[in-house]
Amino acid sequence: MDDRLYRNVMGSFATGVTVITTEVDKVVHGMTANAFMSVSLHPKLVSISIGENARMLQHIKDSKQFAINILSSNQQNQSKQFAGQLKSESEVTFTYFKGLPILEDSLAVITCDLNSEYVVGDHTIFIGNVTGVKLEQKDPLLFSQGKYRELKELEESESPT
Repeated sequence: MDDRLYRNVMGSFATGVTVITTEVDKVVHGMTANAFMSVSLHPKLVSISIGENARMLQHIKDSKQFAINILSSNQQNQSKQFAGQLKSESEVTFTYFKGLPILEDSLAVITCDLNSEYVVGDHTIFIGNVTGVKLEQKDPLLFSQGKYRELKELEESESPT
């Protein structure tokens, strides 16, 4: 099967956009990711998937904790910055929640302690024990088919009378 076709098929699944953050030796690290999901309600577990060549892989192994910043619709530049897509990086201000660096203005934040990790193919799946959650009333930033998108409600048509 063709790699490009496979990537296009996987990219057709619309996802939210996250920035994973952690801190090692008082240095904050972050990366844009959309490979995130809820795993369990009891206990509260989530997973993220990090590529074997990503610098963030070792940072999470070293810190044994991470935050998932679910981006709001006005954070497209932050997503691009943490994906290495901007030519000039701007200064990012982090705040702290449950002891982890987080991005201000995110739609939601989930903080985690590392529960386990599994090497699968060319990625490592990290399972996190949720230690805290934070939610704001904002619209999400979405990604589908290689483009950033915004949420738009579908208009419901009235039934004919």
